[in-house]
Amino acid sequence: MSRFARLPRQALALAMAALLGACSTTGTHITDGKAAAPERAVGYLQGDAIPDSLALSPAPPAPGSLAAQLDDAVAAQAMALRGSARFTQAHTDADLSFPAGANQFSCALGVAVSAQTTPVLYQLLERSRIDASAATKAAKTHYQRPRPFMVNNAPTCTPDDEEGLRKSGSYPSGHTSIGWAWALILTEIDPEHATALIERGRNYGHSRLVCNVHWYSDVQQGQFMGAATVARLHDNPEFAADLAKARKELAHVRTLNQPLPRDCAAETAALTTDIPEAR
Repeated sequence: MSRFARLPRQALALAMAALLGACSTTGTHITDGKAAAPERAVGYLQGDAIPDSLALSPAPPAPGSLAAQLDDAVAAQAMALRGSARFTQAHTDADLSFPAGANQFSCALGVAVSAQTTPVLYQLLERSRIDASAATKAAKTHYQRPRPFMVNNAPTCTPDDEEGLRKSGSYPSGHTSIGWAWALILTEIDPEHATALIERGRNYGHSRLVCNVHWYSDVQQGQFMGAATVARLHDNPEFAADLAKARKELAHVRTLNQPLPRDCAAETAALTTDIPEAR
């Protein structure tokens, strides 16, 4: 007779519940006795809730138009920053993979963001990143605008990414959409640092100009799509709940006085250099 058969019915039920509970973990599956990798993050928005960039975006500037001339002027000024600290910062800003991407705004926020110390904020940034990126894809795919480095044949700040970037339309800028969405979201969570966070969102998009991977009009429309994404997120109950939790979480983690994960003085110094025509 098995050891479970000798247990009273109530005890048996409790034992089975404990056994099943031990085999389940949030975001992880057990396969053949081994824990598989955690499930990939998904956005808050699905289907028609994702802003339609093709419907919301005008066509990219026509060759020879005033807007196209401004794109060219900004690109020329951005190329002059190659080899500078600002160019190095653009390389750092290009990394949106997590966990590194979670700290792109840590200096402006004044707090390190990690899955261990700020799990709610970490998840909120990762999920909203997916949403803001998805919001640019329809227009990117439709227009397939060539990126600056494909036109001027000058290097980018991320040479390893160039092959993939050639296959992805330049307009609108996905990085800018994400950065601007994050700036708006973080400003709601931490209004005391609103100016620094919005400025960081602005120069985060400008890093794509310095990197020679986006035109100025790509960045402008990327900001628009980032704002449109945040507007739709506010109608999502999961996002609203995470936003409220993140406020409390941030207030608590500030009391811990943890060190920041990057050299904020160097970042601030690098970001003081900007592109005159990119206003």
